[in-house]
Amino acid sequence: MSSAGGTKQPARIAVDAMGGDYAPEEIVRGAVEASRKLGVAVALVGVPADIEKELQKSDTSDLPIRVVEATDLIGESEEPAFAVFRKPNCPVAVAARLVKEGEADAMVSAGSTGAAMVAALQYVGTLPGMDRPMAGGAFLGLAPKTVVLDLGANVGCQPYQLVDFAAAGTVYARIFLGMDQPTVGLLNVGAEEGKGNDLAKEAYPLLKESGLNFVGNVEGMDVAAGKVNVVVCDGFVGNILVKFCEGLGRAIGQWLAGELNEAGVAEDADRVVGRLVRLMSPATVLGGGPLLGVNGVVSVAHGASRAPQIVGTIENTKLALESDFVGKLKAELEKAQAGAGQ
Repeated sequence: MSSAGGTKQPARIAVDAMGGDYAPEEIVRGAVEASRKLGVAVALVGVPADIEKELQKSDTSDLPIRVVEATDLIGESEEPAFAVFRKPNCPVAVAARLVKEGEADAMVSAGSTGAAMVAALQYVGTLPGMDRPMAGGAFLGLAPKTVVLDLGANVGCQPYQLVDFAAAGTVYARIFLGMDQPTVGLLNVGAEEGKGNDLAKEAYPLLKESGLNFVGNVEGMDVAAGKVNVVVCDGFVGNILVKFCEGLGRAIGQWLAGELNEAGVAEDADRVVGRLVRLMSPATVLGGGPLLGVNGVVSVAHGASRAPQIVGTIENTKLALESDFVGKLKAELEKAQAGAGQ
């Protein structure tokens, strides 16, 4: 992000303008706000006519924003991850190629996480020793200083992969949550050592020897309480966890709204219920973040992201670039893997 003469250049972010439930309107609006607020250069990737239509709603004359064509869209009935191979000119693939070819420093997508992962693997690659990227981060407003990995990218894991999750979560917590010495816990069915299935039993001693700040097993009830800063688990379990919390927030919100209305305090219902749902829904966390283990910054946002979440994701992406997130993650992975005997 610096020129040969030492002048600092703005971070260049490629944004998948067509990915997400509210694309392209909310994606473009968020990207424009991010460019103005954060001073980043944005390449909006997608159908030019659709993007230009949204850009006309804002004054972008003084902003470093350009449009990159990618009209090979992924249909709703297609499997996104496979479609990236079949449609190399889809927006998420074009955005990833901009990173590979040095035309962008990083990319952002609120589309399918699976598609973003495939594009990252195909065009950006993974860090040494990594089989595939990891997905995770802080998703629960009730526990803002707790990161969970993996949240669904790796549904069938080997014990050594949980060490990778722990190392990645540690670096994430340091950079994005400001934690100096993040604590790490293994999600399990009991707190005692020796509990759990074969994966948990075999991962426990590896985590103990990793050199990370591993404090032992944690249970499901400990996640919302923020007992540790990094919770590691298989992506199958992690994805169920995050979606359960989101659904539970909605269900409690509906129940609470009914109770407040029945009690005659309907004027407070929307405020209280809205806050509860926001505390439990990953869609309202202010910004997504980078896929972990990618040899470059490829950030994903929740599919239901609106403009503020896109701004937050771009801000986190800029922070990842400025803090050398990828370099620090590589170093932490190497150290933890060596400690665990990988």
